[in-house]
Amino acid sequence: MGEYTIGRVNSTREIAAMTSTPSYMANYLPILIQFVLALALALGLIVASRLIGQRRPGKIKLSPYECGMTPKGDVRSGFAVKFYLVAIVFILFDIEAVFLLPWAVEFRRLRALGFVEMIVYIAIVLAGFTYIWKRGVLDWNTPERNEPTLPPSVARTGNR
Repeated sequence: MGEYTIGRVNSTREIAAMTSTPSYMANYLPILIQFVLALALALGLIVASRLIGQRRPGKIKLSPYECGMTPKGDVRSGFAVKFYLVAIVFILFDIEAVFLLPWAVEFRRLRALGFVEMIVYIAIVLAGFTYIWKRGVLDWNTPERNEPTLPPSVARTGNR
């Protein structure tokens, strides 16, 4: 029962082997095609811009653009360290939030052990959040330690 003879094929196993799914790498072929097409489109647009576009450099076109304002002073002024700290903290917490999605998808299969692991993970994330909160990274109103502060008389009058 279950044995068939179709031409040279002698069993259902041979039929299944002949109609099996494509290879593992063939599953990634659409992604590769999309990547190649996106790269070709980007390069094609850059080349077309170079070939078709007009280039007329001048003093105004070569000057720094500052949101429609005439640049004043040194354009290389730095940002406060707090800006970078908040940016890094945002990226870290964003990445940590991404780790919650696979856990939520597999929550029922993971059962109690997965729940305990996620409680530990969230506790570590909250400990880090509490640490940066207590250190004042998220408070924009307080000056940095190395940031110069104005004397009260100058701060009141606005004279510098």
